Amino acid sequence: MANVSFTVPPGACDCHTHIFGNYPMVADRKYTPEPAAPDAMAALHRSLGIERVVIVTPSVYGTDNASTLAGIKVRGSTARGIAVVSEKARSEELESLRDAGIRGIRLNLASSDISDAVVAAARLRWAAEQVADLGWHVQVNTTLDLIAALTDVVSGLSVPIVFDHFGGARAALGVTQPGFADLVKLVSSGRAYVKISGAYHVSKRGPNYPDCLPLARALVAANPDRVLWGSDWPHPNPASKTPLQTTPFQPINDGMIFNQLVTWIPDAAVRDNILVANPARLYNFR
Repeated sequence: MANVSFTVPPGACDCHTHIFGNYPMVADRKYTPEPAAPDAMAALHRSLGIERVVIVTPSVYGTDNASTLAGIKVRGSTARGIAVVSEKARSEELESLRDAGIRGIRLNLASSDISDAVVAAARLRWAAEQVADLGWHVQVNTTLDLIAALTDVVSGLSVPIVFDHFGGARAALGVTQPGFADLVKLVSSGRAYVKISGAYHVSKRGPNYPDCLPLARALVAANPDRVLWGSDWPHPNPASKTPLQTTPFQPINDGMIFNQLVTWIPDAAVRDNILVANPARLYNFR
């Protein structure tokens, strides 16, 4: 792992990791991951100098949030979580998740192969209704095409929306690709957050992913108060051709990607805001 080449501010947060353990997986999953335990996650964060973490329930567990809750329990007050919940979830279940450290729910439209804007809009409105009284947000993994189609819906919601992994942009297509301007507009208006995370999801030019630079800078310039960073550790591989067989994690150098923040965000004060103040506010760290 590459050494971190800048001073990481106290309270810095990795806003997107996963825990994989011995929990039941859904039969129609897209991949089967290796184990990734909380102590391995903690070792990564020590090496990067990161104090806080947001653990996201991955698609392989469906609506079972046991792995995420276990990770939060190990980390205590320095951890928060994002859950996946059933449409049948009752308010008592959501309140229990809140008490355990959950601060939002995730709609993984990409993994669910949802590309119909009408269906996606209905799911998004439903999710917003669930979290409105809890002070949570809705995290969405989708594509720029759907973001463009959902712009008016997102603008009309009363809860924050967070888009994963550069909003599903493709780095090779640059800032003029269809839908990116819509994402920038939502971020600029404050109606949505975006994670400049998982560079390897949007670029094929590892290990530094230099073509992510224009995307990151455009999003930060639009509104630095609505940008988050996440590692996407331990880097599962959803492109497996044998989804029911264990697939090794992708060999990503987390330190090298973390170092790209200096290039993506040259201003140290803005970088500190993205690593500390934004997640502290959104995930209610105290």
